[in-house]
Amino acid sequence: MEIYTFLPPHLEGKIEVGPMLFASAVMAANVVKDIRENIRNLVGGPMGHYENLIEEAIERATKKLMEKAQKEGYDGIVGFRIVHPSLVEGGAEVVVFGNAFKLKKE
Repeated sequence: MEIYTFLPPHLEGKIEVGPMLFASAVMAANVVKDIRENIRNLVGGPMGHYENLIEEAIERATKKLMEKAQKEGYDGIVGFRIVHPSLVEGGAEVVVFGNAFKLKKE
């Protein structure tokens, strides 16, 4: 399974573009860590818990997108995009999307 943000030259004319697929992930924050991050927000500095939360959400949504494409018989995703991840009260949300593609049979 391949994921591309743009169509690489070696695939031009060799794929059939399919429908746009999307996947989302919402990850809950740990209440204790949430309190610590709110204190960190007051004094400044990196908010490592939230950074990790967003990274996990992106990884999870990307994995779900690849699984969805594979389940529907596609070989990969082109035009892959990550919608701006957002922190919500108690968690993080992310949506990823792209067009599925199949390699043309030669």
